[in-house]
Amino acid sequence: MKLTVNGETVFATTGGVAFDAARPAVVFLHGAGFDRTIWRLQTRWFAHHGRSVLAIDFPAHGWSSGEPLGSIAAMADWTAALIDAAGLKSAALVGHSMGALVAVETAARFPDKVRALGLCGVAAEMPVHPEMLASAKDGTLKVQELMTFWGIGNALHKGGMVSPGLWLRRESLAVLARNRPGVIHADLAACNAYKDAVARAAAVTCPTVLVLGDGDLMTPAVKAKPLAGAIAGAHTVTIANSGHFMLVERPDETLEALRRCV
Repeated sequence: MKLTVNGETVFATTGGVAFDAARPAVVFLHGAGFDRTIWRLQTRWFAHHGRSVLAIDFPAHGWSSGEPLGSIAAMADWTAALIDAAGLKSAALVGHSMGALVAVETAARFPDKVRALGLCGVAAEMPVHPEMLASAKDGTLKVQELMTFWGIGNALHKGGMVSPGLWLRRESLAVLARNRPGVIHADLAACNAYKDAVARAAAVTCPTVLVLGDGDLMTPAVKAKPLAGAIAGAHTVTIANSGHFMLVERPDETLEALRRCV
């Protein structure tokens, strides 16, 4: 499905069911350097269980046009505009990593547009290692190698994927390699600079669930506690034997956590 936001083409998948703005909507927001495909194991369930689904490519990612957005705040403004462009009054936002920060910022500043939040692999702050930022800026492969090595849980480095034949690290590297020059750096720099999550979270009033991995090295579960504490009534689910990419590593457990909220 294609939409137009701020004069640029946005690509989104709908979970295999035609998008219907009259149904409760769920918008899926991917993390730094990734695209809509990371949500494929959750979108189909929601689309076939009464929701309308948009798993989007942020500008300059996947099949969306435009330039990468330079800050979490700019991505939140864009997300609010996307909701309008889709003909929706409001939507649940499910975000992973960078996308989770965008979801919090959007819900805080545009409360009438967000009915629920699902925050996967999130932390109160997301500092990025200087070597990763330098590699992303220089366009070398090291940043991609570090993102996948640190991001994927230890158990999955040794096999055991629930999807037969899928090598998660190789697939993740392939997605990252498709990015245009400067996109990964823009995303990581935006995450590194964003320090407003806890303050914004205090303004969030919609139902919220945080979905964390007990083996997440990029956004350790303990680093999410200030964020969870700032959102009234927020519920936290910690998934065992999972790293940063729980939505792919442990898709069934991630879906179970999300479906009760969004």
